[in-house]
Amino acid sequence: MKTKHKTSDPFELASLKKIHIIPWDLHEEILGFYKYDKRNKYIFINNNLDNEMQKYICAHELGHAILHPRVNTPFLRKNTLFSLDKIEVEADIFAVEILIPDELLYENMNNTTTIYEASAAYGVPSEIIHLKKY
Repeated sequence: MKTKHKTSDPFELASLKKIHIIPWDLHEEILGFYKYDKRNKYIFINNNLDNEMQKYICAHELGHAILHPRVNTPFLRKNTLFSLDKIEVEADIFAVEILIPDELLYENMNNTTTIYEASAAYGVPSEIIHLKKY
């Protein structure tokens, strides 16, 4: 996606894809969510989060918007026994790949930077950095 749009910033990518970003005062347990409504796409992000986490949440929810545009995960979570694990992992992989493009890793391969240091530098939670394909 970065090659096509010349950016890896999830906020810019969302804008280019005509996905509306809405900062919102959400409960502390809700980091963000994606919503499809009447042919419009929205990403709600908890505005109480720091900028790095907001960027990651935007990338994750952008993954839902692009990979699963009409899947209503809050509905599925509340009203069905459908496992959302696969959908959430796919959105995490999308976020990791957007936020840490391969060329950034290759540039740092000659020095002593670890993948965990890269995750901290680019705002990717260390719990999901193992999903990065390289």
